Amino acid sequence: MKRLLPALAAVALVLPSPAAGQQEETYDYWRFNRDMIQHGIQAILMCNGLFTSNRTLEQVFEQELAYLRQPVGTARGGDYSVDWDRKAVAIGSPGGTPVMRAAFRKGLGCVIMAPDQTFEDIGSLPILETPPLPGDPATIPWPDGDLVKHEPLPPNVDPGALAAASDWAFDRESPEQVTLSLMVVHRGKIIHERYAPGVDMTTKTRTWSTAKSIAVTLMGMQVDQGKMELDRPLGFEWLPRQSSPETDPRNAITLRHVLNMSSGLYTVDSRGLEYATGSGLAYWAGASSIRGARNRALIRAPGTSWDYENYDTLLGIYAMKLAIGDDQEYLEYPRKALLDRIGMRNTLLSVDRFGDFILSSQVYTNARDLARFGLLYLQNGMWNGERLLSEEWIEFVRTPAPATAEMGNQYGGQWWLVPDNRNDVPKDAYSTAGNRGQYMIVVPSHDLVIVRRGLDYGRQGFNRWDLVREVLKAIGEETDSQ
Repeated sequence: MKRLLPALAAVALVLPSPAAGQQEETYDYWRFNRDMIQHGIQAILMCNGLFTSNRTLEQVFEQELAYLRQPVGTARGGDYSVDWDRKAVAIGSPGGTPVMRAAFRKGLGCVIMAPDQTFEDIGSLPILETPPLPGDPATIPWPDGDLVKHEPLPPNVDPGALAAASDWAFDRESPEQVTLSLMVVHRGKIIHERYAPGVDMTTKTRTWSTAKSIAVTLMGMQVDQGKMELDRPLGFEWLPRQSSPETDPRNAITLRHVLNMSSGLYTVDSRGLEYATGSGLAYWAGASSIRGARNRALIRAPGTSWDYENYDTLLGIYAMKLAIGDDQEYLEYPRKALLDRIGMRNTLLSVDRFGDFILSSQVYTNARDLARFGLLYLQNGMWNGERLLSEEWIEFVRTPAPATAEMGNQYGGQWWLVPDNRNDVPKDAYSTAGNRGQYMIVVPSHDLVIVRRGLDYGRQGFNRWDLVREVLKAIGEETDSQ
């Protein structure tokens, strides 16, 4: 070893110093991953668009795939195939970028397959056979069903201002902002509901990260039952496996840390790598969502730094799976604990090919189901006189994550909060948020739930707090804060 020291010293002398200029890499070493993931994105969006949302190929290419810079083919055809009998889609052809396939699975929506799987492997993918909720929603009064009694607007609601707020949401200056639906629920009643052409109240679209707020609700129910603890270490084995796992510093990470997006783990879904590695491989390429989430190093003390990371949510989901303890019970849990109990009949929570929920993004639902979800929070966790979620848990999700204090206190527990610099909307409002403009906003002080669904693309930029401001112009009398 001593003989090496002079040589190492000599090498150190010729290394460029920071002052001499930074090293730059111009080649995208993730290019081939990106190409594979682009195929996978199109496979999932096409599969769900056709078989979950029941949209036409023309609609899918016009709106769902507008999110992609260069989709494969057109609605008239191209280097893709649709197996209508198997309800599956394949993007690409053998010989270059891997062919990526996705297949619709009963009760779950479309599941992305691994590059080395074919349509012959569809039968091995997870499926959920839980019977549908009984009853015809068309004959069941809102909010448990879809029967809505048409009544005049409450006297405190200005119909002209409400119509103007709706036009503000739909008539966007940017053609990249495409509003599909808008709902306003006041004092438990639907006072405004509007859909874009080709969309109606049954149309399911992807929630993207609005799914995280559904995820934290399911975890909260486990905490309320004493099966999980907010400030207890997550309690599972980290990867790569250590010779002394009990000394792994990641053992200090708690459920609170990951739900606050403050795990301190190395971030892999940001800085240009969201569609190259990390959770993108689970979302779009058939990798395990659980293995990737656990295979990250601790780079900061837990709770000290905020970084929006899909894998943090998935760590909480994995902890929930372990708390439930049975794979089939885990698959049935969202339906039995939440969706069926509040009438969310149109909501599908999807999984990776290993049967683990991708509840950081992969949920398909409609505007009415999201409004029901918002009502559960507006009613402080109560539904038809039964407590489904504790007030303590709702308080947690609405409390700013400590690591966001210098950033405007804009994030709580998998819900977004009104930032400190916004003084034109009530501070008690809080919101889900998903890519392409998926928002469900709760405004307790005005007894309001607002849902906006979109298929925005490009720069996007639809501002949910501006939407709240516009809707509130129509609401006169305030109610007591809940």
